[in-house]
Amino acid sequence: MNDVLHKLPQFLGNHPFLLALFVALVLALIVTEILRLTRKWKELTPASLTLLINRESPLVVDISAYADYEKAHIPGSKHVPPSQFDPENKELAKVRELPVVVVDKDGRGMDKAAARLVKAGFTRVHTLGGGVAAWRQAQLPLAKGKN
Repeated sequence: MNDVLHKLPQFLGNHPFLLALFVALVLALIVTEILRLTRKWKELTPASLTLLINRESPLVVDISAYADYEKAHIPGSKHVPPSQFDPENKELAKVRELPVVVVDKDGRGMDKAAARLVKAGFTRVHTLGGGVAAWRQAQLPLAKGKN
């Protein structure tokens, strides 16, 4: 180990590109983690969403494409296409103080919708980490069709 520490400055001096890449990756990880910790919504696991559903009956909004929603969705979730997602909607305004959980097919498009809900005044906004795919992987029940 002592030998490695003595050769490290020489290695870093000979490979400035690798050093710069390493520093950039570390900074990117730090910034990503800070942004995750300071956002105004909470990411749930399938188990914590199940607990929330059993305790508080949140509104689960699925913003997946219609075909994906028909293939598989969380039972009781309401489908709202991303193009029609409007946090200022009269029906959504009624549940402003209730927990709202945004889900999609794979967890990639939920942050933008969650940010819009927070901006519209929703106080208890959540997303499902990994989306319906994570729900399926946890072997939790899925519904099919238009429900």
